[in-house]
Amino acid sequence: MARIVILGGSFGGLTSAFELKRLLGKRAEITVVSDEDKFIFIPSLPWLSFGWRKKEDITIPIRPILERKGINFVHEPATDIKPDTLKVLTTKKEISYDYLVIATGSHLAFEEVSGLGPEKGYTDCIFTLSQAEKTYISWQRFLEDPGPVVIGAVQGASCFGPAYEYVFEMDAELRRRRFRHKIPITFITSEPYIGHFGIGGLSNSRRLMEDEFAKRDIKFMVNQAVEEIIPGEIRLKDGTKLPFKLSVLAPAMKGVPSVAGIGNPRGFIPVDKYYRHQKHKNIFSAGVAVAIAPPEPTPVPTGVPKTGYMTVRMAKTVAYSISSEIKNEKPPEPEDISAICLMDMGNTAAYMKASPVLPPRQEAVLKAGIHYRWLKAAFERYYLWKIRHGLSNWP
Repeated sequence: MARIVILGGSFGGLTSAFELKRLLGKRAEITVVSDEDKFIFIPSLPWLSFGWRKKEDITIPIRPILERKGINFVHEPATDIKPDTLKVLTTKKEISYDYLVIATGSHLAFEEVSGLGPEKGYTDCIFTLSQAEKTYISWQRFLEDPGPVVIGAVQGASCFGPAYEYVFEMDAELRRRRFRHKIPITFITSEPYIGHFGIGGLSNSRRLMEDEFAKRDIKFMVNQAVEEIIPGEIRLKDGTKLPFKLSVLAPAMKGVPSVAGIGNPRGFIPVDKYYRHQKHKNIFSAGVAVAIAPPEPTPVPTGVPKTGYMTVRMAKTVAYSISSEIKNEKPPEPEDISAICLMDMGNTAAYMKASPVLPPRQEAVLKAGIHYRWLKAAFERYYLWKIRHGLSNWP
């Protein structure tokens, strides 16, 4: 019986686990290791940060789902991996493996900019559940004592979508409260132009985003790098100083420390088209942990986003690759990875499709409309239902 250990309990980890169990049944012992004991529907964290969702609306306990499937669950953080001895180290034990799947997500590198982040800095973030909950508290304080707002992504950031969502949602919420005209909002980004998204733009994304920012009277600044942040002020490397009462900034990302030792200089995992590690052939990776080179050099460094859709597609490729090897079958040829995203814009939403995710593309679509916002809310409910029942093979 093959021993398969999966690091991570989010989109990539759970999809890998469910698919491997479905494909292999009793041929494999599958263990999920995660420092989180809940699945968190990360796309809804911006909504939670405004109080539009509660924690219990977007989280599901992991252990009961995995146990019903006959999958082991270790609720401990992985601290190291030992590829030479085929072991994963956690805070309490060693776990042996024949195959390892790294779906850990990333380390949020707040430390790369002085004063950045909610723990040791002066800005908020919405990339984790605890961060989004803290941002909601900051939002409540802001409403009692409002002032300038700065939202965006610092140099090296790769996940731009939540910053765009948050700035549009804030604009819509302030207009609903009828004091948007009292709040100056500035969007700063390392992207070379608005709507670049770290993927070289998409269809008419630059024009559409510029129009949306202009329509909403949101000032934006591109090609920006942050020098430091002090209480109430962001200092850019070009000398600009931006005062703020509330600031939500996306950091750069790195590989998590427990797996960074087998990664590239930023700690991300180098993989082949089957998402197999380029050196360690029994190690695979999916999601944010995977190394993907940017499509083009930019004046200020940017990274490539890995959306939930991309992560799920990678995880399914991983599962088919491992199960094919265990069954002594030829693995199916993987498709070029594509991206599909629904981006909330407060009072409307955008549907984006990039196939493949990096240019040149076979298909590039960007459309806006209120019905896409309804679709995003419906997809949230559908996906949580799907995870609750372990139906990873469903669309």
